[in-house]
Amino acid sequence: MAEKTPDGRGQIKKGKKMAKIKVAIVDDSAVVRQVISEILNSDPGIEVISTASDPVFAMNYLNKEWPDVIVLDIEMPRMDGITFLKKIMAEKPTPVVICSTLTVEGAEVTMQAVSNGAVEIITKPTLGLKGFLEDSKKRLIDSVKGAAQAKVNKIKTINKLITEPKLSADAILPPKMSSTAMEKTTDQVVAIGASTGGTQALEFILTRLPRVSPGIIIVQHMPEKFTLAFAQRLNSISEVEVKEAEDGDRVIPGRVLIAPGNFHMILKRSGAQYRVTVQDGPPVSRHRPSVDVLFRSVAREAGKNALGIIMTGMGDDGASGMLEMHESGSYCIAQDEISCIVFGMPAEAIKRGGVNEVLPLQKLPKKIVEFLRYD
Repeated sequence: MAEKTPDGRGQIKKGKKMAKIKVAIVDDSAVVRQVISEILNSDPGIEVISTASDPVFAMNYLNKEWPDVIVLDIEMPRMDGITFLKKIMAEKPTPVVICSTLTVEGAEVTMQAVSNGAVEIITKPTLGLKGFLEDSKKRLIDSVKGAAQAKVNKIKTINKLITEPKLSADAILPPKMSSTAMEKTTDQVVAIGASTGGTQALEFILTRLPRVSPGIIIVQHMPEKFTLAFAQRLNSISEVEVKEAEDGDRVIPGRVLIAPGNFHMILKRSGAQYRVTVQDGPPVSRHRPSVDVLFRSVAREAGKNALGIIMTGMGDDGASGMLEMHESGSYCIAQDEISCIVFGMPAEAIKRGGVNEVLPLQKLPKKIVEFLRYD
């Protein structure tokens, strides 16, 4: 059988023949299985081939016909979703979209799934489930299409790289001052945008940064409540401080601010200091938070004082904003295709001409530390 390569319409290309993305749904709620099946089957590029109430039943179907994407619940009878996910990734790595309850407790457990290889998150509330999922139709379909493009074997590679030694500040020398450097303030900003596969990539970067690092602001496409759990997890394993951004937070060396799910994050400048505002608003590039919104604010408020990095993810969010950063004098980097789980966002930024340099994930931590300027 020819290698499967998803095309731009979300279908899978087998040689010259186009095939639908095959999806298996594993959830103990009959309503969830029914509604998600109906929504996904409404898209001409997707076909739900099996549904099951728990992983034990699911294996009976998977052994007969293996899907391209698995939509997986966390809390189920007989075998929980985390255990099942680990089994899948060990035996036959497959893109997995987690369908999780929109609660703090659910978010914390879901972060375990993400660290074990899940590539996307779909939220479900405890009440009004059917209406919520139907309102999120576009998000559901896009999540499955994005997952179908994910190169899940890269997640294993990234996880192995995380165990390598962290960068030491002793390995980095301050760059020489120049006439253009005199135009810079004492505070620099590193702005990062990521989506599918970004959780693993961001963990790799942040856990390798020394405590003395530039101030970093991040948009990672992730639902409300999950960004808090994600930030708390990264904070517990990193030398830098990592927190979910709050309105008015200052961007300072050694601190990483992650945009809260369902809110845009905007950089503001006050003298030589930078702070973020967190605000509501319509989705931009179909996302809230949006990388384009963050990058545009960085272009306007920081200019030459900013380093922009666009990372793994489906779609084009951030490509326009990175071009604006580039034109304002920011130094802009795109993650390379080989190290991306999905090359969509970086590829679009490169295509639009807003990128100074294309680098593999392994080189990004050092590049970030090198950006720190000293008086």
